Amino acid sequence: MKKYSFNQFIFLILLIAAISLGSCSKFLDDKPVTSLTTGNSYNTASDMENVLAGCYNIFYGSDYYQWEYVLLSDLRSDNAYPGGGNEETFYDYDRFILPPSNTHNYTNWSALYRGIARCNILLDKIGAVSDPALTDIRRQQIIGEASFLRAYHYSQLVKLYGGVPIELESNTADPGVTRKARSTEAEVYAQIVKDLETAVANLPDSYGSDPKVNKVRATKGAANATLAKVWAQRSDRDYSKVITYCDAVINSAANYSLLANYADLFDGAHYLNSESILEIPFEEGNWSASSWGVQLYLAPEDGWQKYCVPSKDLVAAYDAQGDEIRKNANIIFMTEDANGDPISWADENWNPCQDPTVGIPFNYKQKHPAGWASGDDYYLLRLADILLLKAEAQNESGNTSGAAELVNQIRSRVGLDAISGSLSKADMKNAILNERRLELAFEAHRWDDLVRNGVATGVMQGLQEYTYSCVDGAPGDPVKMDYSKCDQNHWILPIPQLERDANPNLDQNPGY
Repeated sequence: MKKYSFNQFIFLILLIAAISLGSCSKFLDDKPVTSLTTGNSYNTASDMENVLAGCYNIFYGSDYYQWEYVLLSDLRSDNAYPGGGNEETFYDYDRFILPPSNTHNYTNWSALYRGIARCNILLDKIGAVSDPALTDIRRQQIIGEASFLRAYHYSQLVKLYGGVPIELESNTADPGVTRKARSTEAEVYAQIVKDLETAVANLPDSYGSDPKVNKVRATKGAANATLAKVWAQRSDRDYSKVITYCDAVINSAANYSLLANYADLFDGAHYLNSESILEIPFEEGNWSASSWGVQLYLAPEDGWQKYCVPSKDLVAAYDAQGDEIRKNANIIFMTEDANGDPISWADENWNPCQDPTVGIPFNYKQKHPAGWASGDDYYLLRLADILLLKAEAQNESGNTSGAAELVNQIRSRVGLDAISGSLSKADMKNAILNERRLELAFEAHRWDDLVRNGVATGVMQGLQEYTYSCVDGAPGDPVKMDYSKCDQNHWILPIPQLERDANPNLDQNPGY
């Protein structure tokens, strides 16, 4: 396989992104006309389907949903080291020293607002479409889908940055509209809830019997699941609402259920399954609808260190539970690449002297890089997450025995002993947090979990993680990794400076 340098890789990513903006999406059969603007004609049912396809297409055409949303959760947490040769951006994510000038940060902000802008156009225009081919039922479904997608993007923004400007208009050429001040976190969450309630009211449980549609498009189950997560994550959380919305998913007419075999979730042969609520359906070899992100986690034959390297602390957490099934599904240790050659870099955490007998771990959640064109899907929402979230809400509401029952559903699948329902509330909280870590590693949940439970600073500053250099053929003295900057101000990221330069009404987050 061809080995790409990092600069060649950057060029490749830009090329893929450019291709994806004008190509067909696996989400919908229609060609997404992502070049439509507020000045174009929006007259027909076909126009609306095309705009909707463009709304979904953001999952393919952005670094954020291709891979960085995982980095922004698992890398910033105790689950992973930066890798990537300690490239500055990801080192800065890991050590909580990201400057406002960082271009990745601006790119992610822009991608999420680009997705929101597409939804705004659709929601603004669809009411005026009189084409009889657009039935009332389909019109309401499209409104539900666009409302869900807009809410989902805003939920990413508010977790990353706190309060952000709320853009709901489609006239994005008017500076008086676009140069908005930041809304508060509570105001952003209120808009998210409003959009999700619209989605629940308008979306079906399913679009028929085909999982190739039901698992990749917004449904009532996806909206209820996101409402549960939103009411848990916001600062003024309401655990009674979390339970209500979790129950709506668990008891859904979509009949979600856990897969019997955890490893099947991630083997590449069992996507679109009963546990999946919403996933990004990548297509191997189709460069406009495939995942390049997997290559950045799992392809040592490229000849440079991969990103999001599993931490010793995460490996130890699996070992402490005897959790071989989930450990082996989520992490792989390699001593050589796919071509049979030794790993060609020194790993400062695991193998600084390139000992050919020492394995280096890789994020193994997706397993088939396929030369920058992986067909391995990413789960955005799945039932195990919702069951554990309900357990968390029950425990916070004083029902520790009910929480234990749900946790034990998850543990029994991987052959682990049941936890006791008589644990104290504090001990149950820790047990659930750990269970979510082991179950959901590298699915972009860990940082949110630490923040939601108020333990992000304590966990990160308490980590005993070390780097090593190679001295005379042996690992030198350990150097403790510095997470002292992880105070509560740095639980969120800086507002990108380029955005503040364009919009003088944006103030910066404290600490930046």
